[in-house]
Amino acid sequence: MPDDRSLAPFLSRVLLLAALLVVAAGAPAQEPKDKPAPWKLSAAVGPAFALGKAGERWAKLIAEQSGGSVPVQFHPGAALASRDPAREFVALRDGAADLAVGSTLLWSMQVVELNAIGLPWLAPEDKDLAKLTSEAVTERLAAAMERAGVVPLAFAVLGHRELATTGNVPRSPEDVAGMKVRMAATPFLTDFFAGLGAAPRAMTLADAQAALRAGTLDAQEGSLAAIAAAQLDTLGVKQVLLWGAVAECAVFAANKAAWNSWTAEQRTVARAAAAEAARGLPALARAENDAALVDLRKRGVTVTRLTATGRAAFAAAARGVYDKWAAAAGPDLVRAAEAAVR
Repeated sequence: MPDDRSLAPFLSRVLLLAALLVVAAGAPAQEPKDKPAPWKLSAAVGPAFALGKAGERWAKLIAEQSGGSVPVQFHPGAALASRDPAREFVALRDGAADLAVGSTLLWSMQVVELNAIGLPWLAPEDKDLAKLTSEAVTERLAAAMERAGVVPLAFAVLGHRELATTGNVPRSPEDVAGMKVRMAATPFLTDFFAGLGAAPRAMTLADAQAALRAGTLDAQEGSLAAIAAAQLDTLGVKQVLLWGAVAECAVFAANKAAWNSWTAEQRTVARAAAAEAARGLPALARAENDAALVDLRKRGVTVTRLTATGRAAFAAAARGVYDKWAAAAGPDLVRAAEAAVR
């Protein structure tokens, strides 16, 4: 048998190798502890849409401008809000998301002051809508959002919500009376369509598709991009009315608790990146609308732009809704918005 002393050097080497393997195996498990947790950034839609593209851009800008010290995970499709865009503001406020870029229309369900942006025919043209992002308006909106639990960092123009119909294009309020319209399920939009004499419907996309096929739904409201992407022409939609009724802006915002926990440098990066992404969003939205119009016309959909006279008639019919939601948003804020547009 070999002498135990002859085995000693061999056993020492084996033990040393085993120790090194244990250290090497343990090293990767320790590395993530030294890495900062990524910020979670939410958007209701993916980068196929302008709003989602702006959210993705914001995430990349934060990572770039922080020199990689602040990683950001982009979560499109309202993934942090149970896939429900109407709950995105709540997800941001309650901490499921650290950052989010969302629509003033959908977030107005939690921050009533945001309804000032979408008051019926307040800003029917793109040039009017751009004025609603002036400092006199956004300062008041920002204060309201902070009271609601989030920190707004930038605002940008998104565009208008239009009306796709299966029948003749409505040119007067009388043409909308009794029309069954699927819309985003917000209290404001429900009041708006009901105030025009329509029959607003809140339903899932699958139910809406079935209703369009069956002829029990007359219209769908939404952005041009959403109308085109849904290919509603295959379900009987023949007309799209560009009526400039309800405007939307985008809000780039942070969870208040997360914001308060960040360093001054991190806050500066988040705000500067938001401002840069916001500056680029209006051009993305315009290009998106232009592409949607081309697509709709190629598919045989007739696109009609409501005249100024037609808008005035609709605005008069919706005046009661305007006054109701102007009072809810706040007289000072609405006066500032009206002055900005004028």
